[in-house]
Amino acid sequence: MTKVAVFGTGSWGTTFAMILTEAGNEVTMWGRRAEVTEAIDRDHVNPDYLPGIRLPATLRATTDPERALAGADFVVLTVPAQSLRTNLAAWRAHIPSGAVLVSLMKGIELGTTKRMSEVIHEVAEWPQERVAVVSGPNLAREIAERQPAATVVACTDERVTARLQAICHLPPWFRPYTNPDVVGVELGGAVKNVIALAVGVSAGMGMGDNVSAMLITRGLAEISRLGAALGADAHTFAGLAGMGDLVATCTSPLSRNRTFGENLGRGMTLAEAVAATRQTAEGVKSCESVLELARKHDVEMPITEVVVGVVHDGMSPAEAGTLLMSRSPKPERYGL
Repeated sequence: MTKVAVFGTGSWGTTFAMILTEAGNEVTMWGRRAEVTEAIDRDHVNPDYLPGIRLPATLRATTDPERALAGADFVVLTVPAQSLRTNLAAWRAHIPSGAVLVSLMKGIELGTTKRMSEVIHEVAEWPQERVAVVSGPNLAREIAERQPAATVVACTDERVTARLQAICHLPPWFRPYTNPDVVGVELGGAVKNVIALAVGVSAGMGMGDNVSAMLITRGLAEISRLGAALGADAHTFAGLAGMGDLVATCTSPLSRNRTFGENLGRGMTLAEAVAATRQTAEGVKSCESVLELARKHDVEMPITEVVVGVVHDGMSPAEAGTLLMSRSPKPERYGL
């Protein structure tokens, strides 16, 4: 039986742990709050993040990272992106030497502009061929309710990708696809959060579907341009980890980033929107690092620029809209 440690007890981490357990693996979760891990371990529920969902009775949880990691074949990391470096530095001494480290996180690190797999490789000193990522349209609540969904698992070593695919395939409601393009899969997952903030702001202002469609499509163009500059496969952005994740995150009321943006569009301050959001909206912090990464590679990302302006620099949503719509048109074919 494959042993898996899942670090993080938020909605997606808990849902993925549920999938792994029901697929026949031995799974132990780690969380920092004893009341949450005890509820998972004893009562088989996570009332804070997945209220009303019954978890498998064999799923274990603990606040002891060494216990969670003992004998693990896979270590799934699903903590907030900006806390990964500090947390992983504390855990790495207990990670079994042959384990595969798997990122469920969708962010770009502030200051370094590194993707999560790059942070894992650097901090844990782990070989890249044993660092994998999972991304795609993964709205946790829907999956926890066993609605059909698909995801993408990516690693530079296709043998590792196949192993990861096998342990999280749970017919008939959860299907993982494979992709060797780690860069593209991670960029799609991180930047779509920024675009979802923009779509949410426009919805909060009362704008309609034409604006949403424009932002989603032009947002995909921004993701694709950045991906091309970083060597990603263009086909990735037409698939689940690109367009699929972007559409789900930009349109669903379950999306934390879209909801955060809606609150800003309705007139909330940043502090008020943070207080109203129970879980991390990764795009709020990652928008700055995404923009910095784009500037390093001379990639134009106007939607990302105005999101940073609204979220961090005091720009009003109305000003952001005016800036986007008044930009000089360029001869870009097919609106791509």
